Amino acid sequence: MEIIEKAPAKINLCLDVLHKRDDGYHEMQMVMTSVDLADRIVLKTIEEDQIVIHSTNGFLPLDQRNHAYKAAKLLKDTYQIEKGVDISIEKNIPIAAGLAGGSSDAAATLRGLNRLWHLNLSNDELALLGEKIGSDVPYCVYGGTAYATGRGEKIQQIETPPQCWVVLVKPKKGISTWTVFENLSFDQLVHPETDKMLTAIQEKDYVQMAGSTGNALETISAIKQPDINHIKKKMLQFGADAALMSGSGPTVYALCKKYSKAQRVYNGLKGFCNEVYLVRTLK
Repeated sequence: MEIIEKAPAKINLCLDVLHKRDDGYHEMQMVMTSVDLADRIVLKTIEEDQIVIHSTNGFLPLDQRNHAYKAAKLLKDTYQIEKGVDISIEKNIPIAAGLAGGSSDAAATLRGLNRLWHLNLSNDELALLGEKIGSDVPYCVYGGTAYATGRGEKIQQIETPPQCWVVLVKPKKGISTWTVFENLSFDQLVHPETDKMLTAIQEKDYVQMAGSTGNALETISAIKQPDINHIKKKMLQFGADAALMSGSGPTVYALCKKYSKAQRVYNGLKGFCNEVYLVRTLK
């Protein structure tokens, strides 16, 4: 038997860091939405009781460091599954990009194995398991558009935002999320107006949505990776309605209501960076 799951990338329309918690994590407020750039996960039962990972991307680890591997092992251990699985990952989402590619692979693996192994778990139960793998995994289990709080694991699904075109640009040099949060200086953070973003989405107001994008981590990550500011500036010069870093970076995205503008931004950045994608927000 073979199960196929899509693992869509996400962008942060809003990301705020409120304070450091007693458990060492940071209290977050985020508005996230899925875009139609996705990895493709193919799951097959195998006779040997082991987890085998394949990927089209040579930079992706294929052992216990892989998020899909972690998801499969977690389900096997939790529910005493004595079956093997072959997991093939067609990698389309850039790695270590702030687009939750690994988390989405893990979530897709949880959903797919839930079907393959007939576990009959709800999305809520899968999201609870996903917390053990990473903070973005619960959101990725649900997908769509959500307001996330806690360390990112408390998910409230909300209305789909006004549909638009999204240009994603990943600079060559990556950024480790851990290094961004390690010595976070709160007086350097520029806090977005999350309430305005939530209202804009609820009222389907694209102009207000574009005007309310914000990422508190952007100033910190841009010190580590100056290309972030350079790409943002170029995007706005080419006519983007908004430009923002996603997650802890380094990927920067542009929002464009009109396809012609998105095409101009895409063409303008294509010569500057290798990894440039023109996609849409998902309905």
